[in-house]
Amino acid sequence: MTGLNEIVVVGAGAAGVTTAETLRRQGYEGRLTVVGAEPHAPYDRPPLSKQILSGRWEPERIRLRGPDVYDRLGIDLRSATPAARLDRSGRAVEVADGTRLHADAVVVATGVRPRRLPGADALTGVHELRTIDDALALREALAGAPRLVVAGAGLLGTEAAIAARGLGADVTLVGTQPVPLLGLIGPQAAGLVAGVHRDLGLRLRRGRVRGVEGANGAVTGVRLDDGTLLPADVVLTAAGSLPNTEWLHGSGVRVADGVDCDALCAAQPGVWAAGDVASRLDARSGRRRRHEHRMHATEQAIAVARNLLAGSGARPFVPVPYFWTDQHDLKIQVFGEAGGADRWHIVEGSPAERKFTAVACVEGCVRGAVAVNLARAAKELRVLVEHGAPWEGLPEQTTAGR
Repeated sequence: MTGLNEIVVVGAGAAGVTTAETLRRQGYEGRLTVVGAEPHAPYDRPPLSKQILSGRWEPERIRLRGPDVYDRLGIDLRSATPAARLDRSGRAVEVADGTRLHADAVVVATGVRPRRLPGADALTGVHELRTIDDALALREALAGAPRLVVAGAGLLGTEAAIAARGLGADVTLVGTQPVPLLGLIGPQAAGLVAGVHRDLGLRLRRGRVRGVEGANGAVTGVRLDDGTLLPADVVLTAAGSLPNTEWLHGSGVRVADGVDCDALCAAQPGVWAAGDVASRLDARSGRRRRHEHRMHATEQAIAVARNLLAGSGARPFVPVPYFWTDQHDLKIQVFGEAGGADRWHIVEGSPAERKFTAVACVEGCVRGAVAVNLARAAKELRVLVEHGAPWEGLPEQTTAGR
């Protein structure tokens, strides 16, 4: 810990808060500042597309920590304080009001923002879903059962579509795959999700969104690449994201699809990255990976804090990717990579029972595991994914497609 008297964590989401907490637990006693762009105290984002949007929870319920925790840990939490510039030579973070925060080390945890649709900037009725304010604004816009088009059928888009349908909206979900989430959760689980969507009255339209159109300053529809116009009173943008790295331009920190960092999560001497914004060199594959999943943000933040303090004892961060999604009555968990499998094997239960586990294999080795409504069983498969274990001796009737 020699020479570390002041650390600044930029970003007050799950990754930033976990980094700060772990630094304290690991014995760091110097000045510790966490700056966040939003005016709200740090909160958890996964409930935004489910419990908050549906109205089942109010915002106070998703706070990451109570105010007393930051005081007790000696964390100087500064909300509504977006970072403006990193001065590496001067060892300082400059925030939007011009204040300079001296930093012997900086952790970048600024996350991502939704990718805007062409034509959206000049129109009302086009929404994003990244912040509490976004969720509350969308919830208000869905009053009165409007026609909603969700542009993007990934985790966020599908969860929000279900919540919106529960509020009475007429929902069309636009995605590029035959069924939503196919490349993320595999064919068996994706088939169940598609059934849930049909039963709830969601319409799936396969295609790519070209942009949004409007009249008199308000959105009127979503235009697809094939020329189709889907009428809409409200549009939710859920078609990808952009890392928040603009404030790093000119700092010498390399940014491409996020902050480029090594297997230790270090970007430059004295600069580290954690969470959605971090483009990490994966020690297993040798490729760069950037994960936008809640548990990954927490695990990487813990690794960053430990490595930052460890000096020569730092260790590569080699996680097993993990995420979950709630699709109405389906609780789906995924370890590893479900996309690109050449074989799928059912391990326990069956899709017909709406309760099963399955493994995704590539050339006979386990690369991913999926569990639907079997939370405990999913964890037992994690070790197979971690080690790329060979899958042998399975009866033929359990292979994918049966």
